Amino acid sequence: MNLNSIKIGKLHTENNIFLAPLAGYTNAVFRQLCFDLGAGLTVTEMVSAKGLCYGNEKTQDLLLVTPEYKGIKACQLFGSDPEIMRRAAESEAINPFDLIDINMGCPMPKIYNNGEGSALLNNFPLAEKIIKEVKKSGKAVSVKFRIGLDENSIIAAEFAKLCEGAGADMICVHGRTRDKIYAGEVNTAAIEKAKNAVKIPVIANGGIFCKADAERLINATGADGVAVARGAMYAPWIFAEICGKPLPDKKALILKQIDDTKKYYGERFACVFMRKMIAFYLRGTPNCTDIKVKLFKAPTTDEVKTILKDINI
Repeated sequence: MNLNSIKIGKLHTENNIFLAPLAGYTNAVFRQLCFDLGAGLTVTEMVSAKGLCYGNEKTQDLLLVTPEYKGIKACQLFGSDPEIMRRAAESEAINPFDLIDINMGCPMPKIYNNGEGSALLNNFPLAEKIIKEVKKSGKAVSVKFRIGLDENSIIAAEFAKLCEGAGADMICVHGRTRDKIYAGEVNTAAIEKAKNAVKIPVIANGGIFCKADAERLINATGADGVAVARGAMYAPWIFAEICGKPLPDKKALILKQIDDTKKYYGERFACVFMRKMIAFYLRGTPNCTDIKVKLFKAPTTDEVKTILKDINI
């Protein structure tokens, strides 16, 4: 796997293996963990532009960055009002960030039915205007989108051209249609067409759960890099694997994640979040069902740690 820096506007990434934004998962601690393991770029959970403009406290929490983080700071915004998107991009809360990633790919009904996320694939003029308005912030801009709404409307190449023409510095293409959510095969041909349609960097996304998956996706699409999503949820050490770095002591890594999550987000959040994350990390472990039952009953992070110490990961 060839590791290369990606130029996004005036920014240069550590390498071309990225952590994709994941709602509910890519908090500051998880992003730090993945960056330390080798991820060349990490992105916040998707942040509501309206929430930012109207001072929603939960929205502000999504923008936390650990003091130790040394990579490019990237925030993903979503919304359908160009002016609100620009105001959010220019807001004080976004000031620490170097890169704004615009979400035009979220398939979830709550987002889609509000005209946001992947719904913008069906409205080229509005999508173009949003990109142009966010670009006025002066920050580097990327766009993450899907190849189309369904198999009868594959528009990856056309949408890639739109993004480039509107001023995007990079695009990330998820190789599934909106109706597939996260199921089915990744359409590598559609990503390849998007890559061949533009001169800006193109990142391929979808179906990466090991180094071989990343290599196959790069080879099949000609993309400049890949973005790992659910594969990182199940095994964040995938970045070390892909980047050829030594694999970490997984148990020590998870214990640190528990402590850091508690430090930045409090005991209650850390307990609930880390129970969920460890359940992901246990995928494929013998007797994991019984362990998960015990894990989800744990009332404190100390109890979660106790359970973790008796597990072979």
